[in-house]
Amino acid sequence: MKYEIIIYWSEEDQAFIAEVPELPGCAADGETYQEALQNLEIMQEWIETANALGRPIPQPKGRSMFA
Repeated sequence: MKYEIIIYWSEEDQAFIAEVPELPGCAADGETYQEALQNLEIMQEWIETANALGRPIPQPKGRSMFA
């Protein structure tokens, strides 16, 4: 999967947050940058759930679309 991933530190959550802007609500957290990225395996579940519900799956648009 070639979706853009944005990772940032959240003071509120005291964790790194990894988000996939093209997949609304698809995010994971972790104590480290690497852990947040690894936990983003939830992206596959997001896609499977959207398929099961008959919702469209956005095609990856590429780098810096949301910057």
